[in-house]
Amino acid sequence: MPPRFVWRDVSDKNDGANRDAKRTARERLLVERERQKSKDKRRRTLVVSAAVVGVLGLAAVVGLLAANSGKSGADQAKSGPVVAPSGAAGKDALAIQTGKDTAKSTLTVWEDFRCPACKSFEDSYRPTINELVAKGQLKVEYHLVTLIDGNMTGSGSAKGANAAACAQDAGKFPGYHDVLFENQPKEVDDAYGKNARLIELAAKVDGLDTPAFRQCVEGGTHNSWVAKSYDAFKAAKFRGTPTILLDGKDIFADQANPLTPEKLKAKVTTAAGAGPSGTGASAKPSASTGSSGAEEGEDAPSAAASAKPSRH
Repeated sequence: MPPRFVWRDVSDKNDGANRDAKRTARERLLVERERQKSKDKRRRTLVVSAAVVGVLGLAAVVGLLAANSGKSGADQAKSGPVVAPSGAAGKDALAIQTGKDTAKSTLTVWEDFRCPACKSFEDSYRPTINELVAKGQLKVEYHLVTLIDGNMTGSGSAKGANAAACAQDAGKFPGYHDVLFENQPKEVDDAYGKNARLIELAAKVDGLDTPAFRQCVEGGTHNSWVAKSYDAFKAAKFRGTPTILLDGKDIFADQANPLTPEKLKAKVTTAAGAGPSGTGASAKPSASTGSSGAEEGEDAPSAAASAKPSRH
């Protein structure tokens, strides 16, 4: 039998080629899986990093809000320039004066527009003070304080004081000062922290509600001046509001010999050389809606006792 030439089985070649193709496919798959794992890892890292940044940012915002919530409205406004209202008087121009410079007696009043004891004082003594000012016997230096903002939180003391300073710019301070105390909200109600309310009350004073007044109130023109006034109050170590000085002497804190409208009138008229004025129709304190106000019909000495200063 002649020799036979045997061809290599074609199927063997095909099997080898298939194995090589499968091996290559598996390798590509492994490579792709590793690449995908790397992408997933980077994605997770970015997500976690973004979350951490977000949490830290939120914590920073919350911390800032918490820090500011513990500050008075005046404290938060200290960064602006100190702009004293028109005609500001006294040391460092921190007082708003009513009455004539020639008056023999000077009444210095430190008060807060949110302070119930200050309202009680104003309700009880306003007629007597206005009478003595009108006669030219007394001038009054008002210093505005933001004590309640710090005690109760809020910004009504500071914004009310700024608005009163804006009224001084317009020559309307006395009337607006009285309106703010006559319409004083409860101590826990920060109604004067809303500029809209302060502007609304300006309508009660003829000629005050003007574009210039509104711009002054809404822009906080005198905020830093108010803050400086409160700094002076704290530096003087006064015990609370209202603090009332007559010619530099604290006449309101002596509970053993409490001040009354009659006593204030007698002191001022004597200094003016007019002699004691007697009882006077305005001596009796009017009723106060403040938490520490005198009730109508109480004897005069209770006016001082009822207006116990707010402490800081």
